[in-house]
Amino acid sequence: MYFLNDKIEFPLVSEASSEGLLAIGGDLSTERLIHAYRNGIFPWFEDEEPLLWWSPDPRFVIYPEELKVSKSMKQLFKKNKFRVTVNQDFKSVITNCSEAYRKGQKGTWITDNMISAFMKMYKLGYAKSVEVWEDSELVGGLYGVDLGNRVFCGESMFTKVSNASKYGFIEFIKNSNYQLIDCQLHTNHLESFGGKYITRNEFLKYLQL
Repeated sequence: MYFLNDKIEFPLVSEASSEGLLAIGGDLSTERLIHAYRNGIFPWFEDEEPLLWWSPDPRFVIYPEELKVSKSMKQLFKKNKFRVTVNQDFKSVITNCSEAYRKGQKGTWITDNMISAFMKMYKLGYAKSVEVWEDSELVGGLYGVDLGNRVFCGESMFTKVSNASKYGFIEFIKNSNYQLIDCQLHTNHLESFGGKYITRNEFLKYLQL
């Protein structure tokens, strides 16, 4: 296993374990995070664990043109059920994501240090939030990384009202010009949107566009 030091570098992603674990340690500086995401690497660890960096193969992604929208969701759009904004309240979105219950997880990987790191990314234009409102109340949202290469790396989402985060996710994708949505790892929820596996090498090609 590769242990990071103060130098902003990672081993080749081909050296990752079969589960995708590539390296341990380092920090969450903006420079390191940008370098990581540009090379198909992301941090993922629970509270009280060391920093763990991942680059799984295969990679789970969504092609926007293949996005699946269920009949029930289409009905919500016809009713204009929610209002969706972008980058209006990043801190509230990431904080709510950190507090959301995740089945099978003991704690949250969105630690205070992670929130601080992504707030810096947001202020520099490298992170985006999507807010979903019901009247004036924030009822759902998501956030992720956008390095300007037409790839959006989704990080997390939350919902306080049924279908709110789904609504925001669909609206965001349909009104963006991304070529690829990086979901990182498989979930049944993301598969229902049309998510699929592609090889890591294929994914890396999109980062180089």
